[in-house]
Amino acid sequence: MEKIMKNKHLILLVAVLFLLPGCVQSTWNSEVNYAGALKNAMINGDITPKMQLSELEGLENLYALGAVGNLKGEIQIFNSDPVITSVEDGIIIFDDTLDKSASLIVYAQVKNWKEIVIPDEIETRTQFEEYLKKEAKKQGLDTEKPFPFLLNGNFKENDWHVIDWDSTDTIHTHEKHRESGLYGKMKNTELEMLGFFSLYHISIFTHHTTNMHLHFKTNDLNHAGHSDDFILGKDMVLKLPSE
Repeated sequence: MEKIMKNKHLILLVAVLFLLPGCVQSTWNSEVNYAGALKNAMINGDITPKMQLSELEGLENLYALGAVGNLKGEIQIFNSDPVITSVEDGIIIFDDTLDKSASLIVYAQVKNWKEIVIPDEIETRTQFEEYLKKEAKKQGLDTEKPFPFLLNGNFKENDWHVIDWDSTDTIHTHEKHRESGLYGKMKNTELEMLGFFSLYHISIFTHHTTNMHLHFKTNDLNHAGHSDDFILGKDMVLKLPSE
């Protein structure tokens, strides 16, 4: 009888611990998928398509980012709505279809998100990356595995680009990628950013200096592309998978 009571107490203690702050268990069990790799272009000069976006047709709650085939634009998909951008005659062209291909794409399906207000002292991209990792662990996500996230609010600054690679150029650098199409800096702009975090996909879908890859769209849908750097504003909101 005493042994049974001890087991009951142990089960109750474990149950209580799982309910305590810092012991939150996320039930998001989806996977992050990808096709292509950054190093294909950077090391091997291979920018050929690795996937047709039409393969994603019909997937619900889909979030994706990447580069259009042959590095001719940027891929953004928010909740299954494509916002594909490219450059023609010096202006950004929008495409809301899945008719293009991808040299690189990373994607996941997330039905529900948990919102967390980011402390105002978190401003730089470096500060945010460290905060993101800690907050994801706090919310019960396995940071040993890749996961998507959303970032919403008024950004003080956002350095961006939309790639438009010259197919005759075989020498690839991050700076040349950024400057090949249109690029610039936004200030005090309402944005929604989609990012993917991973500790183990450097040169696959994150660059060698960071564990994050982020794309964005403005709330008025007048702009979308790759985010190179940013400074957060006040009362920013982080969204993490909580399905």
